[in-house]
Amino acid sequence: MNIDHLKICYIGGGSRNWAWVLMQDLAFEKEIAGTIELYDIKPEDARTNEIIGNALMAKHNGGLWKFHANPSLEDSLSGSDFVFVSILPGDFEEMAVDVHASEKYGIYQSVGDTAGVGGIIRALRTIPQFREIARSVKKYAPDAWVINYTNPMTICTRTLYREFSGIKAFGCCHEVFNTQKLLGAVLEEAGAAPVGSIKREDITTRVLGINHFTWIDKASWKNIDIFPYYKKFVDKYAESGFKGAKAATTFAAGGSGAIDPDETVRLRLFSSVERVKMDLFRRYGLIAAAGDRHLAEFCPHSWYMANATQAESWGFTLTPVSWRIANREKLIKMAKAYRDGTQTMAAVESGEEGLKILKALLGLGNMVTNVNTPNYGQMPDLPSQVVVETNASFSQNNIQPLVSQGLPADIRALVMPHVLAQEGIIEAVFEDDREKAFRVFSHDLAVQLLPLKDSRALFDEMCAKTLKS
Repeated sequence: MNIDHLKICYIGGGSRNWAWVLMQDLAFEKEIAGTIELYDIKPEDARTNEIIGNALMAKHNGGLWKFHANPSLEDSLSGSDFVFVSILPGDFEEMAVDVHASEKYGIYQSVGDTAGVGGIIRALRTIPQFREIARSVKKYAPDAWVINYTNPMTICTRTLYREFSGIKAFGCCHEVFNTQKLLGAVLEEAGAAPVGSIKREDITTRVLGINHFTWIDKASWKNIDIFPYYKKFVDKYAESGFKGAKAATTFAAGGSGAIDPDETVRLRLFSSVERVKMDLFRRYGLIAAAGDRHLAEFCPHSWYMANATQAESWGFTLTPVSWRIANREKLIKMAKAYRDGTQTMAAVESGEEGLKILKALLGLGNMVTNVNTPNYGQMPDLPSQVVVETNASFSQNNIQPLVSQGLPADIRALVMPHVLAQEGIIEAVFEDDREKAFRVFSHDLAVQLLPLKDSRALFDEMCAKTLKS
């Protein structure tokens, strides 16, 4: 690879989330250069991002990177060194069904994109799209590194390998980063370091599990074991919650929440006070390493979100899709303003690691971070080939997952049903077997409590818009 003339294919190039994050990070990048081919099923959105990205590059890094909207996936992929994937499987109207259709049966969801009934139905429309992506990569860019940001992360990454076994793909997720920030706050709260002095990158953690249900069994800072500090922190805040600088202190109700895209509302809907994390630490002795909204969905519903009120009592909210729809309209207006030059996109580093990983793969320094890859033995207690999230070492054209000791048996008992559900729904789609998909759906922790006729009715209703036959 020529680091001065790299080619990156961005599938989902009209994104107003991850694509903008990449633009802003590239504004600070001086060591490598190249072209970003923006491919999107909505070419006009990719064209808007081309204009926004090139304006940002011209202002901040001398145009080292060029953005180009390309309506051809073949052209976008051909000759690419890297492929970024961040797509919205379907639309928010479908996601509203994923998240809220089950509420009349007493099944509530805080996110609905990974686990539970929402994650299963989302997977039904995501897997075919990722099969097509894998086939296209195999045909046009078989040697490219593929970096996935799309949820359900585990299922998307696993599908890429099921369809094209020779693919070089992994999934990136920032949930662990936020837990590292929390661990820094734990040390500062205890007086082990001045407030604001610890960078999350300086917190060393050993990560194990599956995406959005990750765990940490070792954590340190400058050779200081964080676990004793975390235990005291949990003893202090487990009941009240930790209302740190970035924590929300008020919460909105679930599916009927008001449509308001303002930042204050966003913080209410997406933040937590870490009570689920702390409760899981009390139960199992390891540090749960994802946001409370995600963690709660992997646990029995009676623990944290039998209803919206219970979720609020645990310090998080059931994020309504109505907010996402309203926020989409806000972002569309913002994109037009950036495109037309009536507003200017700020260059702010995101703290994400996609570019750092890319540079390590180019041989510009080694790094260790948590990523989602097939299990080649790094999680010895989980089935081979399933996608797991652990630390991995990145170096020139190489990724080496780091072997863990595996999960304790009690936590593994929580994780394994989700692993089997993920594998089961992938098999169902690959075999085009709707009944198998229903069986996976009916085994969900919450659906198991319903009469069979209600399980079937809910499945059929949720599938009605997602499945076309």
